[in-house]
Amino acid sequence: MDKKFKIRKDDTVEIIAGKDKGKRGAVVRVIRDKDRVIVGGANLVKKAMKKRSQQDRGGIVEIEAPIHVSNVMIVCKKCGPTRIGYKIDGDKKIRVCRKCGEAL
Repeated sequence: MDKKFKIRKDDTVEIIAGKDKGKRGAVVRVIRDKDRVIVGGANLVKKAMKKRSQQDRGGIVEIEAPIHVSNVMIVCKKCGPTRIGYKIDGDKKIRVCRKCGEAL
């Protein structure tokens, strides 16, 4: 069975631990089997890349490395980094901010 994350692709998150603490960005990808997320523009690491084609340069590039899901927190537009709660609206389950109750 797949793990259920409260954080999804395209959510705005803030990093709450590690070298990039305080940075914000959008979730590019969720890696469920390893409990990790990739945040755009954060946790950059240098990686040696092989030349793939004639135009492709190869060499050392900076890419975003995955961050453990426990080290990121979703950002509410009103109150900043917050935890996620759920509210059942009819037959739909909606993610809400735990601080102000607004839908995320």
